[in-house]
Amino acid sequence: MRYVVLVAILAVAASGCGGEERQTASAPRETAAVASCPKAWKAGWQRLANDVGSLVYCPTWMPPEVDAKIDGRFRNGRWVDDDKSYLVSFLWLDQDAGVSREVHVNFRGYPGRTTIPTCESTHSVEGKTIRKPIPCFSDPQPKKRRLGDVTATVYTANQGIDEWHVLYAWKRNGSLYTVSEHVVSPYAYSQVIQNLDRMTRGLVALEPNA
Repeated sequence: MRYVVLVAILAVAASGCGGEERQTASAPRETAAVASCPKAWKAGWQRLANDVGSLVYCPTWMPPEVDAKIDGRFRNGRWVDDDKSYLVSFLWLDQDAGVSREVHVNFRGYPGRTTIPTCESTHSVEGKTIRKPIPCFSDPQPKKRRLGDVTATVYTANQGIDEWHVLYAWKRNGSLYTVSEHVVSPYAYSQVIQNLDRMTRGLVALEPNA
């Protein structure tokens, strides 16, 4: 009789523990923190959004050699055209011991348009200068990159300040956006792709507040 009672008590205890485990397992998980534009960089990107009167993308990660502070030590330029298209460029250059290394990242936006901009090709034929309009971004790769909320087309033949860069381009709300990085030491092509994936995945949209 005592044996039967002891078995019953153990069964109840086991049942109680199992119930507690199920409760714990079904408890709501903590919500992951929402990414935001880093405080040290946000003011410059917010001013850009205000100046162009449209959404811009602030990065939350950059290759370790640079940061994305628009008025900081790695700024290479900030340009806004009359049509409100913009270019923001960051550059790190090292020529120690005669070895040149560079990290160059560009961000572009074309508010209110999704067409690829046109650049000018200039070359000489029999002493004559030939100028021909060509797409600024070309050689699109067939496989798109799906990174967070962005689905980007990869362009590997680009012009102007994006020459020798791999460039990701995507559209949002009737506007075209791009980020590109130069393929040069210390990063090989595959590493530049990894950098661009991480930068693009971490982008945060900023709306104008003025």
